[in-house]
Amino acid sequence: MEPQPKFRIRDILPKGLYWRTLLIIVAPAALLQLIITLVFLDDHWQATSKRMSQGVAADVALIIQLFERNPTAENLEDLQALAMRPLRLEVELQPGAPLEIPRCRPWGSTLDRHFLRALRQDIGREIFYDSTCPGPQVIIRVQTPRGVLQLKAFRDRLQARSGPLFVAWISGATVFLIIVSVIFIRNQVRPIELLADAMEQFGRGEDTGRFRVRGAREVRGATNAFFDMRERISRHIEQRSQLLAGVSHDLRTPLTRLKLQLALMPPAPEIDDAKRDLADMEETLDEYLAFAKGLAEEAPERVDVGALVDDIVENAERNGAADVAVETSGDVTSPGRARALKRCLANLIDNAAAHGDRVRIKVQGEDDAVLVCVDDNGAGIPEDLYEEAFRPFSRLDATRSRNQKGVGLGLAIARDVARSHGGDILLSRSPLGGLRATLRLPRPA
Repeated sequence: MEPQPKFRIRDILPKGLYWRTLLIIVAPAALLQLIITLVFLDDHWQATSKRMSQGVAADVALIIQLFERNPTAENLEDLQALAMRPLRLEVELQPGAPLEIPRCRPWGSTLDRHFLRALRQDIGREIFYDSTCPGPQVIIRVQTPRGVLQLKAFRDRLQARSGPLFVAWISGATVFLIIVSVIFIRNQVRPIELLADAMEQFGRGEDTGRFRVRGAREVRGATNAFFDMRERISRHIEQRSQLLAGVSHDLRTPLTRLKLQLALMPPAPEIDDAKRDLADMEETLDEYLAFAKGLAEEAPERVDVGALVDDIVENAERNGAADVAVETSGDVTSPGRARALKRCLANLIDNAAAHGDRVRIKVQGEDDAVLVCVDDNGAGIPEDLYEEAFRPFSRLDATRSRNQKGVGLGLAIARDVARSHGGDILLSRSPLGGLRATLRLPRPA
């Protein structure tokens, strides 16, 4: 039986900076407000309400005792007048009426227990009490020899009114604090989100330009540092491209002269070897320039990866390559540079066709990425050499012999293009028995 995973509080905590910061501010404030409210309700509101209930109970007990000493109509009228004016109690005698009457609700306030306890202690008999009906008064009914004596007391004499008002003010203050915190934290987190988006876009080779720097001093400093770094990297890439263009021009001229001189010389085995060496040099130069130049000046656009794969496979079939089949599913469009992605995919497919006679390509669109899996039935490579295969000029051959096709830059260029688009290429064992190369191109949300 597999062990159950342990519950950890951090697993349910928010992961984003916005919600974490909001939790740090709001949670202690709300907890403090809750503690203050509970302490106030327990120590002040309930204690005050208890003393008020005891006072009203004493007044009710006094009215009942005075009536029972002299249960005449004249005394009842005097007691009604006295109870109304200073005590704010309504007194009514109901001969022959039952002690209990229907209630409006099954239960009343939790503070009623203080009043009932005080009444039972002062009167010492069974009473009926009802605070469930709407209105400003509560009902107290007591059985006397002349009938049921009903008294109505105002609620504000039984319970302190400051409790609900205090709770309302505390709740309002908490809500106000949350609203202010949300607005403030949002304004502080938004610049960080803009900076993260700009970094991600720059990592994919997109240049969205500068945006207005906002936020705290540290965030402004980080944003300005990113802008400076982006400009330096862009200048470096531009200078590298210009340098390589000059190197290409300078090297191709002597190579062309050498090829012309060899073409004018009488045929000989040595001449053929020299021509092959020059062809290898030219191929090495072309692939090296393609690897070092990277994405050059191509502007990013919306690219149909499935269409690129179909075009490459169609060209490969015309050239009589291996048996290649393509399977496409889902939305396979992704932002990128079409020529660079085509070169990346061509390198992966050509590499598979060079080492196997069956190649299967699966292009799959997911919610956040486009996956391209290229499988072959070749000999494959050991798992510990997967990363070595991506190194420039690496052909997994310690002697770097020239009897293999290419110069060892195909996978290096492909991974360079993939990573410049924010993705990557991973190698694994293919179901066909050879090697599987998986290209993942992320799509922004």
